[in-house]
Amino acid sequence: MGKFVGFGELMIGFNPVGYRRFLQGNLMETNYTGAEANVCVSLSLLGMQTSYVTRLPDNDIAKCGIAALRKFGVGTDAIATGGDRMGVIYTEKGAAQRPSKVVYDRMYTSISTARSGDFDWKRIFQDADWFHFTGITPALSDSTAALCKEACEAAKTAGVKISCDLNYRKNLWSQEKAKETMTQLVPYCDLVIGNEEDAEKVLGIYAVDTDITRGKLSRAGYEDTARQIQRKYGVSKVAVTLRESISASDNQWSAMYYEDGKTYFSRKYMIHIVNRVGGGDSFSAGLIYALMHDYDPQRAVEFGVAASCLKHSIEMDFNLSTLEEIERLAGGDASGRVLR
Repeated sequence: MGKFVGFGELMIGFNPVGYRRFLQGNLMETNYTGAEANVCVSLSLLGMQTSYVTRLPDNDIAKCGIAALRKFGVGTDAIATGGDRMGVIYTEKGAAQRPSKVVYDRMYTSISTARSGDFDWKRIFQDADWFHFTGITPALSDSTAALCKEACEAAKTAGVKISCDLNYRKNLWSQEKAKETMTQLVPYCDLVIGNEEDAEKVLGIYAVDTDITRGKLSRAGYEDTARQIQRKYGVSKVAVTLRESISASDNQWSAMYYEDGKTYFSRKYMIHIVNRVGGGDSFSAGLIYALMHDYDPQRAVEFGVAASCLKHSIEMDFNLSTLEEIERLAGGDASGRVLR
């Protein structure tokens, strides 16, 4: 089956209850989250062996976060202890034409001050088959960017497959810094995942005839984007998520997968959103699961999109969908009928 390793920052999240705005947030819900942690939880719930790598302070809040990961079966033995604080993310859920908002508090966190030597990559990758990181992790600090490169080099040496979700976050770094850093990391990857904004702002590759603010997507443009990524960076597999945003509450959701010069488009889902945070991470997890289990390309992209579609119906950031539920949806049963 294989072992999966994810590297990133575990955060505590605070969200005003329901659809309240920050100004109304007298009561907050909390949860633990982080892009790579979300992927680990998804894969663990699908029955895979997972290991999450991060650095956390030695306090009760961090211990609660570790317990949350363990609750879902994620391996935590590679988590280092050190530093003074966890990252914090505040999320205001959007609705209709009002977009969601995110505020980060991630300066000087334990992972952002980690250094070479905090992680024994040789031991971490000793029995691993797949390593995943996102563009969020190197955006946290120069030291985390260096750690990502160190991890990629160790993974390559160990014969481990590497994937990266580009995940550009303008509140964490500039386009110039993102491009300077990520263009050094992407060549290590076997699989790159992103959307049209990621490709443009991180890699300088544009999807032609596409306007995301108007919901206009071009299949030919995305095929060309994938080809450019493959040719320029030597990446063998590219996946692009296709979100057509009608409003904050209603999206059309699909994806494209590119491998060996061939393109595979998934079916398109009309989704009414309960919570879209973690939607991209659940797609990454679904696609990685499918590829690690030797699904054919069309089935792989269908599985990834179905997993992500279901995540949009689930509160908080972890995708709690089961293998049976994802396979049922990927197989065409989108009725939502009560299961008795």
